[in-house]
Amino acid sequence: MESHGIGWMCRPHVAPPLSATPRVSLLRCILLATCISVMPPDADEWAVVERRGPHLLESGRPFVVHGFNTYWLMYFAADPATRPTVTAALAEAAHSGLNVCRTWALNDGGSRALQLKPFSYDEVFQALDFVISEARKHKIRLILSLCNNWKDYGGKAQYVRWGKEAGLDLTSDDDFFTDPTIKSYYKAFVKAVLTRINTITNGAYKDDPTILAWELINEPRCHSDPSGDALQAWIEEMPSYVKSIDPVHLLEIGVEGFYGPSTPELLHVNPDAYSGTVGTDFIRNHRALGIDLASIHIYSDTWLPHSVEDNHLQF
Repeated sequence: MESHGIGWMCRPHVAPPLSATPRVSLLRCILLATCISVMPPDADEWAVVERRGPHLLESGRPFVVHGFNTYWLMYFAADPATRPTVTAALAEAAHSGLNVCRTWALNDGGSRALQLKPFSYDEVFQALDFVISEARKHKIRLILSLCNNWKDYGGKAQYVRWGKEAGLDLTSDDDFFTDPTIKSYYKAFVKAVLTRINTITNGAYKDDPTILAWELINEPRCHSDPSGDALQAWIEEMPSYVKSIDPVHLLEIGVEGFYGPSTPELLHVNPDAYSGTVGTDFIRNHRALGIDLASIHIYSDTWLPHSVEDNHLQF
């Protein structure tokens, strides 16, 4: 582990390639917590991970994240032909010493949609039930992302399309963050997920210790407001709603990690000048009440496309 600004960067164990599954990328988390090496708890113990001040604890013991990112688990679990791939991925991850997986709890419209339209949901939920159940069997905690900034799997663009179909006067996908009706669509979906009763475990998601944290949205950006005020207002609004339903689980935002206008002295650390103008503001965003931890997304192959591997490692 190494000190990294506001917290500690938890370096996961590097798992070998999964021969029978799509590539599983490592998730490097900067936690608003101090990570302390400790032996894992007894296998029979399974309690919600909580935050006490700057520490993450499980049953009073420090909890250390060794994580990976595998967005496709629910999508694969929805098809009986590919469902075994989910079990295989989680089993190999556990065997490699990983204990946290970040994955989608979203699919808005389109193939195998979880959310068919606002306030209408499909029993693709049973695929998510399976993912959570299998993760628990393999003692892997989940970070579940509730929306996507990008058009893949619907995302904020699909919410805005639904709003336009309902007659709302919307001009940009960024209206997702500001329009009251669109926000009501999002909140309804969040409630449906958090209060879902798992058909395998018979427990509500909001009570399941398998879930480490909820993620508000994957990689939010609000290009229409480079000041960051619009996205910040959304970030400050949503935690109180989430925690009114589930006051137990941790909550994170899902931003990529770009510094913004509140810390001009750090803008040079961003991958490029453009990154500081997309409406996100890492430090300011994570000062919002109700946000428990943070993650960053590292794309060195994209940010340094012409460099050699040694430069990637140095970066």
